[in-house]
Amino acid sequence: MLVSLYTGFCSHLLFPLHERLKGHDSVVVRKRLEESQWWPADRLAAYRVERLREFLVDIGQRVPLYRDLFKHLAFEPTSVDTLEALSALPLLAKQDIRANVERIKADGHGPLTRYNTGGSSGEPLIFYMGKGRKTHDVAAKWRATRWWGVDIGDRELVVWGSPIELGAQDRLRRLRDGLMRSHLLPAFEMSAANLDRFVDTIRRTRPAMLFGYPSSLSLIAHHARQSGLDMSELGIRVAFVTSERLYDEQRAVISEVFACPVANGYGARDAGFIAHECPAGSLHISAEDIIVETVRADGASTARGESGEIIVTHMATGDFPFLRYRTGDVGILSDRPCACGRGLPVLEAVEGRTTDFVVAHDGTVMHGLALIYTVRDLPGVESFKIEQMSIDETAVRVVAGPAFDRAAEERIVSDFKARLGDAVDIRVEKVSAIPCEASGKYRYVVSHIKTPARVLDCRNA
Repeated sequence: MLVSLYTGFCSHLLFPLHERLKGHDSVVVRKRLEESQWWPADRLAAYRVERLREFLVDIGQRVPLYRDLFKHLAFEPTSVDTLEALSALPLLAKQDIRANVERIKADGHGPLTRYNTGGSSGEPLIFYMGKGRKTHDVAAKWRATRWWGVDIGDRELVVWGSPIELGAQDRLRRLRDGLMRSHLLPAFEMSAANLDRFVDTIRRTRPAMLFGYPSSLSLIAHHARQSGLDMSELGIRVAFVTSERLYDEQRAVISEVFACPVANGYGARDAGFIAHECPAGSLHISAEDIIVETVRADGASTARGESGEIIVTHMATGDFPFLRYRTGDVGILSDRPCACGRGLPVLEAVEGRTTDFVVAHDGTVMHGLALIYTVRDLPGVESFKIEQMSIDETAVRVVAGPAFDRAAEERIVSDFKARLGDAVDIRVEKVSAIPCEASGKYRYVVSHIKTPARVLDCRNA
């Protein structure tokens, strides 16, 4: 992989120093992952069983919830000799974490960071992340980035919208991103003026890589094409997309306009950096840290090639463990080897997760998450459904707990009107449950970008 002197300075000195100051061992872990990805299948399998056994022994001793659970089930972690041993343990749903959040914290845990995420199911979740989990997620993402011939320090343009990232743009964060040559653009408000600015920024900065939601990057690509602007000579080497389902038409327009391959990724803030696409086209699971199962509605394991709910065990989460965690997403595991030669298992498909655009009253296009983030962060919201009925009307249905009060309703109305326009009628309704569609999914956000409008489907986890 050819790297510039500045990229080498960032990836070999500046970023490792940054990680070390944060107490992360990301460099050591990344190097270990870059070695283990080429191991033969039997060696990788044995390593994963050993890690799982150590993880289960650890949380069985230090985590009150699992100490009691293992005793109740007469489950002996030291006897675990296959990954399939996990099936003896119950699945972990969001409501289980909510009900046991303090009992999931390990005795003697290190520093924990509080996170709040709605996920694709519309069910907000508060959870905690320790330094070990952060280290391994950074290392896994870093390894996958390098598969595509780019590295930390190469020019990067990020189209993103999470309040966690956008709210952290203080002086120190801006300085770090500037040194790493990473530029952040807000993904939420895709007005014509902002799209012009985004396209101009890409042309001016000439990034080596793009990173963002597939819906946002594809909209920027469409805008550049419609504006008659050539983006093919900018030297963009890869476009990384994540957080939504990647549609074939989105991959095509991003690839064609920016003249680069599109690398799909699958992960979530709660479940971790789960899988990433390699240049040969396979979505490889970060198997050294993560075990992915797929199960049917009754909790039984699916066969290879059969759709099922994606269940994640993240073995770097000892301080706040995610053990057989229900993501609410649907996927298919494959047993086929990849032409790239890596021994990492393959996630053949991810289904049932997608976020779409909504349209403000003045025609401004914005990411559906601009609305979702407001609702998911409110206290007392157990699950929710947002539906843009028309340009003039948006309905918000909330399964509410005791903490959801009049102030929360007023917050939804005021935030939505600030995004969509004062003339839009925002209806907030308390409901006892979110009804599913016949498909087993429920409608979340309706987009009026396309005709007919495309409905955003999310599993009701």
